[in-house]
Amino acid sequence: MLAIAALLGVLAVALAWPVPVALSRAEWPARAPGLALALWQAIALGGALSMIGCLVVVGTAPDGSIVGSAEALLPAFASGPIPAEFGVVHLVALTLAAGLAVHLALNLAATAARAERERRRQHQLIAILSDPMPGEPRTRVLAHPVPLAYCVPGLRTATVLTEGLVAVLSPDELRAVVAHERTHLEQFHHLVLLAFRAWHQALPWFPIANRAERAVTVLTEMLADDGARRATGAAPLAGALERLGVAGEPGAYADSGGVEPDRETVEARLARLRSPGPPLGGLARIATAVVAVVIVATPLVAMLMIIR
Repeated sequence: MLAIAALLGVLAVALAWPVPVALSRAEWPARAPGLALALWQAIALGGALSMIGCLVVVGTAPDGSIVGSAEALLPAFASGPIPAEFGVVHLVALTLAAGLAVHLALNLAATAARAERERRRQHQLIAILSDPMPGEPRTRVLAHPVPLAYCVPGLRTATVLTEGLVAVLSPDELRAVVAHERTHLEQFHHLVLLAFRAWHQALPWFPIANRAERAVTVLTEMLADDGARRATGAAPLAGALERLGVAGEPGAYADSGGVEPDRETVEARLARLRSPGPPLGGLARIATAVVAVVIVATPLVAMLMIIR
């Protein structure tokens, strides 16, 4: 039991700081943004499971199993007494595990509820204040001079462009921007961003949560760039980014909560569009995928080993 707890503790610490820091500084994610995004998700999920799992293993050590500990402790909480083999350390560990799990789950639910309310409000405002764009289904034009483009997910997705944007971009550049926003919708980037926003809000004191949210936001933008490049080529989207810079795109979607793009991010995207590097090699892709699976599987297998 102690060996399992130590393993999960070491994994939790590694996924809380050195691994995310190394990934955020690496250059290869720009060559495989989809794979890097999957790895970030594995780090977040594996880190949470490892933290909770380590506490559960410590708390259930006297019995040696999760089910056995539950059978011993749950009746005792109602009628007492608590079995003598469960000391203060074990009870504190179990309390922290339960508290952390509930805190993360409730924060995710609250973040999703707020996002849904904002999404409905956006759809209502779009229906009132914008007009359909001819020739572009599910695309609306908003009477506003500031050049902006964003998308709103849901059962009725919408891509919104402002009149200011339509006025300054060429037809090819407009098509590239629309393709970029539609890629966000088709690949459900809002769900990924929502999960990382919830993680950041649940642990605002946790510095790596902000780093992860920023990295994931950039990766979703790169994936959307790839979708636009496949649809229209790289030049129109690069031209739109050059014209608009930071001001042209508020994020992956209206209530994503993703980190707003800055000049450094825009320059990185432009460099990638102008001179895309070679794709990540097959062996590196396989190795990264294996690492992502191991990160998530390790705490799950450890918990299964002591469930009974």
